[in-house]
Amino acid sequence: MVSLKLQKRLAASVLKCGKRKVWLDPNEITEIHNANSRQNFRKLIKDGYVIRKPNKIHSRARVNKRAEAKRKGRHMGFGKRRGTREARFPSKIIWMRRMRVLRRLLKKYRESDKIDKHLYHQLYNKVKGNEFKNKRVLMEHIHKEKAEILRAKQLKKEGEYRRARAAAKRARAAEKEAEKQKKLLEGTA
Repeated sequence: MVSLKLQKRLAASVLKCGKRKVWLDPNEITEIHNANSRQNFRKLIKDGYVIRKPNKIHSRARVNKRAEAKRKGRHMGFGKRRGTREARFPSKIIWMRRMRVLRRLLKKYRESDKIDKHLYHQLYNKVKGNEFKNKRVLMEHIHKEKAEILRAKQLKKEGEYRRARAAAKRARAAEKEAEKQKKLLEGTA
């Protein structure tokens, strides 16, 4: 068996690949052995005596299958976990996401005039103080708060109306009393 080290190197250089990717036809050893220039190898490549081997297949099928199972929650039990709960999903990230969701909701409500700036400020601080665990709870609280404000306004209105009526009644009574006094004075005179 003749050494084809030089030929392998030249072929690899012409094919622009590594030496391990070069295939030399075992039936044409003598012709390949006599080739000692890149020009000769271009001819051999054209004739099909020297070929670049195809790339090996590196299948991801198993990886994809496992990733699909992991998305469903398989292979994720206690035995597979290496980091602490905090390292795997920091509570700070959870907090930040919650804050952003709740603050975004408050901002949207304020811009659409569902809440005024005073209620916005009050709720903003309550959100910061960890009073609402999610969006639903905050929305429920907003509805309750708005109903409460409406009720207070209604009560205030009713109170003012009652006071006005009472004042008018008192004024009428005082007028009557004054008229009575006037008649009495006229009667005596």
